[in-house]
Amino acid sequence: MNKKNKNVTGVVYSTNPNYEYQTVDYEEAVTLPANQQTLYVQLDKKQRGGKKVTLITGFIGSEEDLASLGKELKTKCGVGGSVKNGEVIIQGDFVLRIIDLLSAKGFKTKRKGG
Repeated sequence: MNKKNKNVTGVVYSTNPNYEYQTVDYEEAVTLPANQQTLYVQLDKKQRGGKKVTLITGFIGSEEDLASLGKELKTKCGVGGSVKNGEVIIQGDFVLRIIDLLSAKGFKTKRKGG
């Protein structure tokens, strides 16, 4: 599908020359200020081959803001990771360091798990 018709839904082809495509407009998520958000930090190793990762969930906002937060946390911890499905995944056990970093940025944090 070309970029021009990216938001078009429902019709693949129409023989009607006067047909108007129906488009879906996606609303841009508004990022809440850091002091109004509570982020959950947990250590996880399920379905990861026994390797530990630190998950940060609960972010309310745009994907770009979440990606920039994930990049900053990965840089501060000096490890790899990714941003998928509204979660930031940091490779390794960095729960305490990430809680300190997020608190310094003004986020409320809660530790999940143990």
